[in-house]
Amino acid sequence: MDHLRVLAGDEVTDEVVAWPVRSHTLLGGGLVSDFVRDEVETPDRSVMKRDYLLHPGAVGVIALDEFERVVVVRQLRHPVGFRLVEPPAGLLDADDVSFVGAAQRELAEEVELAASDWRVLVDYMTSPGCLQETLRVFLARGLSSVGRPDGFVVEHEEADMEVCLVALDDLVDAVYAGRVQNPTMVVGVLAAYAALRTGRVDELRVADAPWPAREVKAVRDAQIHALGGETRPR
Repeated sequence: MDHLRVLAGDEVTDEVVAWPVRSHTLLGGGLVSDFVRDEVETPDRSVMKRDYLLHPGAVGVIALDEFERVVVVRQLRHPVGFRLVEPPAGLLDADDVSFVGAAQRELAEEVELAASDWRVLVDYMTSPGCLQETLRVFLARGLSSVGRPDGFVVEHEEADMEVCLVALDDLVDAVYAGRVQNPTMVVGVLAAYAALRTGRVDELRVADAPWPAREVKAVRDAQIHALGGETRPR
């Protein structure tokens, strides 16, 4: 392994790279995601085809009470055939004022809670080989009860959803045992555990920290929409 380059600390970062897109085709439109195909020119001037899902993005919340218990929901996920243990989470709507505002909305809608202390835990890309989704997970503390926002109607899976508390240590054990599989839950709870146990909570990013992936998404969406073949802008 001596031939491998060792990255310095400030070199450990994802790099924004865009190869030219020759064509963009809608293969199928959905309620949330569109299935598309791009023809992309590679550096050696060959062309590769890539199919993937467009996605508006989402936020998730690791809500932690004063006893280090995490607020979770148990929700049916039809595509995988499981009722999963998940954090409160939801899609980013086009009219969201801010990312933390979207997370605050989801916390109120799903579990009827507010929080006084918000920090960014982690940003991640759910499945970047086939899905455009970017997701930000927040740590929320200083919890208090609130009503659901006016006009919000509980329906479909959420009407059968159970809200529970789980000790942080028990949730981490469940992740390592393979009993908890929702990616936002896994990523979020392990990040929260690491931050708390290593004393890094105060070093976490502020709630309204920049999210560069969203800026890149906006530029890419405008470019591919200009190529046509899509049902709606994202």
